[in-house]
Amino acid sequence: MDTRTALVTGAAQGLGQEFAVALAGRGYRVAGLDLVPQPETAGKVLDYLELVGDVTDEEVVTAQLERVVDQFGTLHVVVNNAGVYPSKPFEETTLDDWRRVMRVNLEAPYLVTRAALPHLKAAGWGRVVNIASAAVLTAPPTMVPYVASKMGLIGFTRALAAALAPYGITVNAIAPSMVRTATAERTVGADGGFEFVRGRQAVDRTQEASDLVSTLLYVVDEGSGFLTGQTLNVSGGSAYL
Repeated sequence: MDTRTALVTGAAQGLGQEFAVALAGRGYRVAGLDLVPQPETAGKVLDYLELVGDVTDEEVVTAQLERVVDQFGTLHVVVNNAGVYPSKPFEETTLDDWRRVMRVNLEAPYLVTRAALPHLKAAGWGRVVNIASAAVLTAPPTMVPYVASKMGLIGFTRALAAALAPYGITVNAIAPSMVRTATAERTVGADGGFEFVRGRQAVDRTQEASDLVSTLLYVVDEGSGFLTGQTLNVSGGSAYL
């Protein structure tokens, strides 16, 4: 297999960093796009291309995708990982709150994938992976915008899979449980959040970012070309499809 190139959004830490390192370990050239610099990720990935910008800004996304192709010559894999997950009672959710979640969790994957599509087509082979959430099945009541955005992302995954199949491009989603990351520890996992979710899983431990790596590598594998339009529920048995 020729050396392939992958783009991971939200690559500065947590799941995105774990995915970037795993893909590099499989021989991919990796670019990461995040709002902030990514020195820790860059220190773990040889020839890492650090892209700093807002995934909800169309002009920024287009320019950064051009940088990827200028640097590596092609693009094969897109991992739409960047996301936000505020927890707030629905009655207190403002229109700005709602729009921010939708822009980051649903509109950004659209912008990134659309900008990447000409390059994936030119490569003649591609994988788009969207990071959804098992919350679409467990439906936490204080995360209504988040659940709606991730359910929308699953619909996006299914329809786009049908649209891109003729080009040899698969589109799938991975739905984790609550993953232990630095951000989650400060927010949804704090004050007993991790314990609450763990108590509803069949697997009695908190999910780590490394628990998602094997699924990601399976989905992007060249031998997984018959897998498309699917949502892989990797949530420790917190919900069943």
